[in-house]
Amino acid sequence: MRWSALPPLNTLLPFEATVRHASMTAAARELHVTHGAVSRQIQNLERALGVSLFVRGARTLRPTPQARQLAAVVRDALDQIDGAARQISRRTPAGPLTLSCEPTLLMRWLIPRLPDLTESVPDLTVHLSAGGGPVFFERDGIDLAIRRDDFALPEEASRTRLFGERIGPVCRPDLASRLTDGAGVRDAVLLHTGTRPRAWDDWRGITGLGAEPVSEQTLEHFYLTLQAATAGVGVAIAPYAVVHDDLERGQLVAPFGFVPDGTSYHLLSRRPPEREERVGRLTSWLLARTAGLESTADSAGSAV
Repeated sequence: MRWSALPPLNTLLPFEATVRHASMTAAARELHVTHGAVSRQIQNLERALGVSLFVRGARTLRPTPQARQLAAVVRDALDQIDGAARQISRRTPAGPLTLSCEPTLLMRWLIPRLPDLTESVPDLTVHLSAGGGPVFFERDGIDLAIRRDDFALPEEASRTRLFGERIGPVCRPDLASRLTDGAGVRDAVLLHTGTRPRAWDDWRGITGLGAEPVSEQTLEHFYLTLQAATAGVGVAIAPYAVVHDDLERGQLVAPFGFVPDGTSYHLLSRRPPEREERVGRLTSWLLARTAGLESTADSAGSAV
């Protein structure tokens, strides 16, 4: 036999899923088999290799370093097989691509650009889903996700950087004349959002501007905070991408410009874009549309 060191091939799918989820139960759910079936295949693999692949606790299952190394190779091999099968298959992939995106970026940047996506990639159907935080492709039934890297992104996901985050105060044009310095920020009504409660503190830390405000108001979601800023209620800290169109229309201004906060947005996918044609086309479109965001953010408003 040419591949004499190969373990039983039917053990590799349950093994890879178990390492990825750190759970036999989750692996069994993904593969639509029983927990016992996954457990038996893991035992068969361990016997074939002569090593233990997991540290088993009362309620925990932790892959060993050797298990993680093997799982990464298995995952790469499965991706290559899947990609080759897709290339030679005559079947058209069923259904749309499901893209999960953080809600405010989805509402204020991505959705307004859907007509351009339809025109630029006419035979690609995308289903949009609002979501943030950790990404679970199988559990949530999604193919891709746009996330900011303010938390640990999944190791097994393919990652394409889209743009760096730039933040800055925004307000209605008639309020901007009061915000000439840190004192002006202090005297304004500062708008906060429950999903990014430290946004103003982050901006102060980066720029060194601003004193404690005399008036503040907190809204539950970012898009509500930005709507309040557009209505003239006060001044909000905003990421450039989500207010880009408001700035272009003159509904909002950025009197201090925008500064990088050290985070970036990434497109996460189950497999690399070059291995799935539809994912590759959507990735190319997103890269083309986000290419200028950082440079235009740097020139927006007045420099700090």
